[in-house]
Amino acid sequence: MPLTVVLDHPRLRDVVVLQDVTDDGQPLARADVPRAALPAAVAAREAERPRWVWDDTARWYPPLLAAGARVERCHDLRLCHTILRRSVLTRDSELAQSAPGRWDAPSPGEPKAVEVSLFDDPRLASTPAAHAATDEDAPDDSDPLAELQRQFAAVAGADDPGRLRLLLAAESTGALIAAEMRHDGLPWDVAVHHELLTRELGSRPAGGGRPSRLEALAAEVRTALSQPALNLDSQQDLLRGMRAAGLDVESTRKWDIQGLDHPVAAPLLEYKKLARLLSANGWAWMEQWVRDGRFRPDYVPAGVVTGRWASSGGGALQLPTSIRGAVRADPGWRLVVADAAQLEPRVLAAMSGDDAMAAAGRHADLYQGVVDAGIVETREQAKYAMLGAIYGATTGASAMLMPGLTRAYPRAVGLVEAAARAGERGEPVSTWLGRTSPVPDAARMAELRAASSEGAGPADVRAARQQARTWGRFTRNFVVQGTAAEWALCWMAALRRRLRAIDGRPHLVFFLHDEVMVHSPEPVADEVATAIHDAAVEAGRLLFGDSPVDFALQVAVVDSYDQAK
Repeated sequence: MPLTVVLDHPRLRDVVVLQDVTDDGQPLARADVPRAALPAAVAAREAERPRWVWDDTARWYPPLLAAGARVERCHDLRLCHTILRRSVLTRDSELAQSAPGRWDAPSPGEPKAVEVSLFDDPRLASTPAAHAATDEDAPDDSDPLAELQRQFAAVAGADDPGRLRLLLAAESTGALIAAEMRHDGLPWDVAVHHELLTRELGSRPAGGGRPSRLEALAAEVRTALSQPALNLDSQQDLLRGMRAAGLDVESTRKWDIQGLDHPVAAPLLEYKKLARLLSANGWAWMEQWVRDGRFRPDYVPAGVVTGRWASSGGGALQLPTSIRGAVRADPGWRLVVADAAQLEPRVLAAMSGDDAMAAAGRHADLYQGVVDAGIVETREQAKYAMLGAIYGATTGASAMLMPGLTRAYPRAVGLVEAAARAGERGEPVSTWLGRTSPVPDAARMAELRAASSEGAGPADVRAARQQARTWGRFTRNFVVQGTAAEWALCWMAALRRRLRAIDGRPHLVFFLHDEVMVHSPEPVADEVATAIHDAAVEAGRLLFGDSPVDFALQVAVVDSYDQAK
């Protein structure tokens, strides 16, 4: 398969260099292409099925798509550099050991992710300080061809190069998919969205302000608190107002309000829900993000430290149920919506090789499989127990169910427990394909050492232990969530390849962790559904070989997103 590196030379402003290279990154023929002619040159070379190598898919691919040029394969140097820099599989490579440089910094045009970590703690997702070099102190390592050679060398010397190659290919394909989904857009019916908002919120005020239903709820809250001038949209004012009314609350969050035995609870909860809808997906959002019947959000591949996607605008990963009816297929088209049932528990069963847990996963509903095996009494208990194992529950129903789950699935529980203990010691953990977690910074490690030293005070010891447990919960989930993200990337990549072979150009339009949506011409919708199933089987085989774990899907062919569930 030919490799072509796209070089944007600073001294050639109107020219882009297309440098063909060998499989190990050695230069072959070169062509200087006028920048304006790049889409045509790329489209012409696609017949050779090259793998395009460039610094950022988010930089190069959108202009190509806009000009009608689509590519099948790429290697995203910046995304791949991040994986190889951190992976324990390449820790001895020149790339991992080198001083930080420009490849460690975000691309200037790269969207900034809103979602940053598993526990909303930026420290858990931060790039190590050593990788935050500025242009002034960074070595001159910006040449894409030289970076490609460093990456090839790192993979060749890795402990398990096959897994890393699969991860890098999947990560780069994910970047292509993200750009294509934004370009194609999610079909959106503005009239239906307006109708749904009016039904939920009341009519949109002509001059701004609150819709009628929100205004009525605000008045009800003020009356219940005997504070006619209370500003409900200020969290500080609302908290002061609630306390002034004699309510013992720690915050204005949903769970604190739900526990109140007071007339204000019901209208305030409803107000907060509808106010969230108005701010996140109301009329102003629709005017900003929906154009020509398409919603085009900014996806950020690997925007989360585990490899999960995030979004930097539009809230694509948080579309509430109340507006999903606005996601509607075009006339003559259908939406094929699929989600992987209990993906993370199934991934854990496959990673650990726990045959008993794999047997439970041969049910369409894994949680019911746990019940049928006699491990717990109800499906709800099975769900609590499984999520407790993955997320590290130490109290409540999950903690009480953990001993039984451990006896039933010792290999699965042992895997996440080992990851948690590694995190507590400040050690990195890795996903199935080799993406590796960050480690606590030097200051936090010093605190842990100080707390275990002679003469440490009780308060210091308690604080250090709490920090260690928090990091252990992070690493416990990192190995599972990160591997699930890898499975999802392989699923989408396999599906994208299959869709390209189906007449009528069905195409991916939405992705959310374990869920995909394809906009399909109606005559081939059933063929698309089959392709989705086949792609899931391929993803499982790519990652886990002949593992007995079934990756069950729920697939629906519908006219609108709200009909899918």
